[in-house]
Amino acid sequence: MTFHAVVVAAGSGSRAGGPKQWRMLAGKPVVRWSVEALLEAGAEAIALVIPAGGEAQAEKALAGLPRWFAVPGGSERAQSVRNGLEALAGRSPGRAPERVLVHDAARPFLSRKVVDDLVGALETAEAALPVLPIADTLKRAKDGTVTATVPRDDLYRAQTPQAFRYKALVEAHAAWDGGEALTDDALAIERAGGRVILTPGDPRLMKLTYPEDFEMAEAVAGQMRELRVGQGLDAHRFGPGDGVWLCGVQIAHDQTLIGHSDADAGLHALTDAILGAIGEGDIGDHFPPTDPKWKGASSDQFLKHAVELVRARGGRVANVDVTLVCERPKIKPHREAMRLRLSEILELPLDAVSVKATTLEKMGFTGREEGLAAQAIAMVELPRA
Repeated sequence: MTFHAVVVAAGSGSRAGGPKQWRMLAGKPVVRWSVEALLEAGAEAIALVIPAGGEAQAEKALAGLPRWFAVPGGSERAQSVRNGLEALAGRSPGRAPERVLVHDAARPFLSRKVVDDLVGALETAEAALPVLPIADTLKRAKDGTVTATVPRDDLYRAQTPQAFRYKALVEAHAAWDGGEALTDDALAIERAGGRVILTPGDPRLMKLTYPEDFEMAEAVAGQMRELRVGQGLDAHRFGPGDGVWLCGVQIAHDQTLIGHSDADAGLHALTDAILGAIGEGDIGDHFPPTDPKWKGASSDQFLKHAVELVRARGGRVANVDVTLVCERPKIKPHREAMRLRLSEILELPLDAVSVKATTLEKMGFTGREEGLAAQAIAMVELPRA
């Protein structure tokens, strides 16, 4: 069954030390985890409710993802949800959604099973929410002193997303008198007399509230991802010229490297390493040397393309290591500039980028200074299948 969704990402994140929806988690923004999961589960459209002025951040965080649009948030969560609901209806005048999921962006680890269970439950109820049973003993206290032990029978921890028949939720919000805090949208259905069904929650569907929650989330994300390693090798011969490109840096030299593009062997080897890690062939498959379009092209666009392929699969490049093999030019004076350039292209911290150089002790074609070679290794993180 199809559904629409409202993702609430309008909070300031005061308890987390800043807006957590844009914060990076295992290589991608927190909000992107939820939007990707809802899209993969079949969401027809997603209203992303954001704080004022957050449009550019949303565009950057969700670059390349379809079927979402930004909606300005309200002064409180309930108003933000209402804004999202109204915007969904406004996208298709005369045809309001039938089913809608309301989700907090601060819960990144949403699974397809949780979504399917929720949508299925709407066959017999106005609303459904995922829950977990209470495992800990509950205490009531005042001024730091226990006043009672609370029975935990029939108590549950509610999570999001919560699923609703769209019309029922809109009417429940409209009827809400504001006499108590609307802590979640299922409460509005409860007060309106609607039926709310419980579905199995997921312990991984944790809410990021405090700074320390991100450390735990990184550990959870690691369990949900796998590491891939790829290697690349490239070589180019020398010819008449006055400089070479290596790892995105131009170096003055008494020769140049011959190739269809700018012949940057370092970037070519690294591009092949990343493509190899995700099983996407080699650089020639994506940028054929027979295509005049790439004659003299800057090789950083090849590397960026490989990185985008990784990101399109929900992954990220974790670290890279490039070794340049040549007698001349001397690499050491330019090594830090190369690392900085690779760091910029890959959007990696500097300590995740290594560039080294060696010679073959005057042996072979590099020893005779007929050309140079580059070898690269890249580690890539991908979602676990």
